[in-house]
Amino acid sequence: MPKVLTEEQVEQYQRENFLSPFDAMTAAEASRYRECLEDYEQRQGSGPLEPWQYRKVHVREPWAAELVRIPQVLDAVEDLIGPDILIFNATFFIKEPGTDQVTAWHQDATYFGMQPYDHVTAWIALSDVSKAAGCMGFVAGSSAFGQLFHAPQTVAGSVNHGSQAIAEPFDDGAAVSAPLKPGQFSFHHTLVVHSSPPNQSDDRRIGCGISYIPAHVRHVGSYRMGASHARGEDGYGHFEMEPDPREHEPSANKQHHEAAYRRYREGYDEQIIAHRAEYEEKGASA
Repeated sequence: MPKVLTEEQVEQYQRENFLSPFDAMTAAEASRYRECLEDYEQRQGSGPLEPWQYRKVHVREPWAAELVRIPQVLDAVEDLIGPDILIFNATFFIKEPGTDQVTAWHQDATYFGMQPYDHVTAWIALSDVSKAAGCMGFVAGSSAFGQLFHAPQTVAGSVNHGSQAIAEPFDDGAAVSAPLKPGQFSFHHTLVVHSSPPNQSDDRRIGCGISYIPAHVRHVGSYRMGASHARGEDGYGHFEMEPDPREHEPSANKQHHEAAYRRYREGYDEQIIAHRAEYEEKGASA
């Protein structure tokens, strides 16, 4: 029996590969987390932050460690992937007001190197994420496409560090927008095709995408990747457990964050190369 989701919602997720919206917290609580994020940004110095500084912040900042472990979100995640949950990655996705930044059509699984394809992303809104602000859109049922070929570094102004986009034909006729209010979240499957347009609102569009994996999932690359414990037991040991910043001093947390991101990036870059080689080989044999 599901904890939060109904059996009908679980079936809908399996059929359409996304669910939205759900309440993670109140608008006031979302505002508090936004203040924590913007304080973190100010502490990093003047000027825009580098993309890596928004990734795996839950290994550095205690408030971010809380954000990725909100019980209401984990309860719903458990309904989809079971009780033994790890956090493979978490990223703050921010589009400034009036920006032309986009997220092109893509699948999260492409450069993660996770098998089997069981991971789910929860996307928590810390601001109003309306259609005007550039909310995500999902192609319902698109996990049925399988893993599509992506080309990296092809989208100018992408909010994704990899700047990737799907580079083969697919049907986006079943695309559905998923706006969120502050404190709400959506779920999506690692293979669902999704994107988001520019932010044409007057406020920052701020969300945190958290990649949750069941403990049985493994990384197929040559690097031993890191992950953070969220709930349940890890009876497999497929990942190096990342430190919880609530248990360490700020200076140590800064080092842990840099190391966690470096390990993640090495594995990600390896997967870019492997993905390209796989599809070049497929094309040559077609």
